[in-house]
Order: sequence, then C-alpha cells, then structure tokens
Amino acid sequence: MEAYTGFAQVYDLFMDNVPYEEWSRYLIGLLREYGIKDGTVLELGCGTGKMTRLLRREGYDMIGVDSSAEMLELAAEASLTPETEVLYDDILYLLQDMRELELCGSVRAAVSVCDSLNYLLREQDLLETFRRVRQYLEPGGIFIFDMNTLYKYRELLGEATIAENREEGSFIWENYFDAESGINEYDLTLFVRGKDGLYRKYEETHFQRAYELTTVKGLLEKAGFTFAAAYDACTRDPVRTDSERMYVIAAADGNGNGGK
Repeated sequence: MEAYTGFAQVYDLFMDNVPYEEWSRYLIGLLREYGIKDGTVLELGCGTGKMTRLLRREGYDMIGVDSSAEMLELAAEASLTPETEVLYDDILYLLQDMRELELCGSVRAAVSVCDSLNYLLREQDLLETFRRVRQYLEPGGIFIFDMNTLYKYRELLGEATIAENREEGSFIWENYFDAESGINEYDLTLFVRGKDGLYRKYEETHFQRAYELTTVKGLLEKAGFTFAAAYDACTRDPVRTDSERMYVIAAADGNGNGGK
C-alpha cells in the first residue's frame, strides 16, 4: 500500500468535485437504518478527514485511521481550523495500516469510503482487514464500505489518462489495468507549488485491485461477518453489471435486518 506523499498536498484541491456532503448523507442514512445513531465510529482510510469531520458534525465520536502521515497531518490541521463553527479537535487520528488495526476499545460501527479498500491487493489482505474490524465491533455493530468495481477499472479507468492544471498545482494521472490480476496501476506526476512560489515535481505509483462482489461476500463471512446488503453507490438498488462503485454492508452478530 503506497502512502500518499506529494499528492497529499493537493489531494483536497483536486478532489473538490467529490460530493462529500451527499456521500455523508447517504452513509448517515445507512448507519441510522441499522440502528447506529450515536457512539464511536471508525473510519478506515480517512485521508485528510473530510468524511470524518462530516460524521463528527452529525454527532458521532470519530476515530480516523490512515497509513499516510502526510494525509493525517492535513486532517489534524483541518480539525483545528474547521470550515464551520464546529470544532473537531476531539477526533482521534491514528497512523496505522488497516491490515494491522489496533484500537484501545470497541466501536459501534466502521466505515470506509473513496475506494480505500481497493488498495488491498491480495485477498488475504482484505480478509485480515475484515477480521481486524470485526474484532473491534461491538455486538450489533456494522461495517459499511465502498469499492470501485471491475467494470469501472476495465471500461472507464483502464488505459485512460486524466490531467488537470490549476494555479496551485497540476497532475497527470495515467492508468494501466491488468485484466488477469484485476490490478489497476496509477502513475501520478504532480507539480505542486511551494510557499516560495516554485513548483516541485513529484512522481507516485499507486495500485488498486478490483474484487467481485461474490469474493467480498465470501471473505466477509470467513471473517465472522453476516453479509447484509450491497448497493449501487448512493442508492438502495442492487449492484448492476455496469455499476462503477458499490456499497457493502456487513453486520456483526447477525444484525442484517436494518437493526429491527
């Protein structure tokens, strides 16, 4: 798992088209549907903490975990200088690899968005992450996460080049998808403006893997979860063959009926 380094400095700049508010409303709706209306929520792959802060604003006590020190530094800075009057200085951020997750106590729910779990390139890595999350979930807890689909990598991202140029920085994002392994390679070339006004070049390579829903279901069950549901992103519709992103809900202790 490659940690974000140079890209961390401009991540929020180039991700400003991501509908975090919309995604948070969807996520909060799912949490409430399964009876999670308060308590501690863990976010895996929290990045710069945008979703973490939105969930904290809703009243959840938040723990954010990420393997990038650079991203967590930005998350901590944003928590002290919030976009609203809400102060987020009580969010606990942990620098950890999700496969080696260690918490001091249990949580009511865990979430992971923005395809963070696609960075796990082996089924064993995904299984170990599921086991770690399951270990720290309270009875009746749930795990909600999204993943990019095979369709998205194969039909939309694979072999595509995406570029964007702004005053604060620019990037070239080249994709290479290997159908046999299901792994998509991201080659990122970034030019980031420093405080001195000079632009510095960074190069990063990231890898993500596509997983079939049937594989994800099997690994969840092996980790001790009950598969509850899978939706086409931000809907209550089943995952389609042309879905670009899927949301999966896994329940602890058989809580797979919306908490009813």
